This record gives sequence, C-alpha cells and structure tokens, in this order.
Amino acid sequence: MQATRAQDFKTFAEFYPFYLSEHNHRTCRRLHFVGSTLALACLAAAVVLRQPVFVLYGLLCGYGFAWLGHFAFEKNRPASFKRPLYSFMGDWVMYRDIWAGRISL
Repeated sequence: MQATRAQDFKTFAEFYPFYLSEHNHRTCRRLHFVGSTLALACLAAAVVLRQPVFVLYGLLCGYGFAWLGHFAFEKNRPASFKRPLYSFMGDWVMYRDIWAGRISL
C-alpha cells in the first residue's frame, strides 16, 4: 500500500513525491519560490549586518509565503504541520529543482 499522508513516510525519498503532489498549483510553487528567496536574502542580511532579527524575518517570509500558497491556492494544509523536517527539506529540494529547470514555475 502506498503512503498518502505526510505522517506515513519513513524516509525523505519516500516523502518527496508526496511533497511535490501537494504543490500542483503554479501560484503555490511561485509563492514558495519567492518566500525561499526572501528567506535567503534575510539570512544574508543577518550575517552581513550582524542583526539576528533578520533570521526571524526569513522564517516569516519563507513560511508566510508558503502557507499563503497552500491556504489560498492549493486549498490544502501544509505538510509542515505533520512532518516539519521533511517539509523544510522538501522546500529546499523543490527550490533547487526549480532553479535546475526540473520543476516549472
């Protein structure tokens, strides 16, 4: 039987196809991409400006944009509520795959 819920997966390799299936709506993926890019910019600002508060801003950007995509466009609950670590990892793998052209925006 194939796992279909976020909490059913034993490995990230099993989880990632499920993660992608939860990001079918193009606007949701775009919002994830924007949020992740802003999160990286905030992390860079935290380091360059030596202002740790920018790490908080990065988390707010990353999760805020992603959750907006899920609730407003994808119409599902983010997997981060059930599998936070795998979801965090999935976001960065998807981000890389978007840059590599394996996933369309």
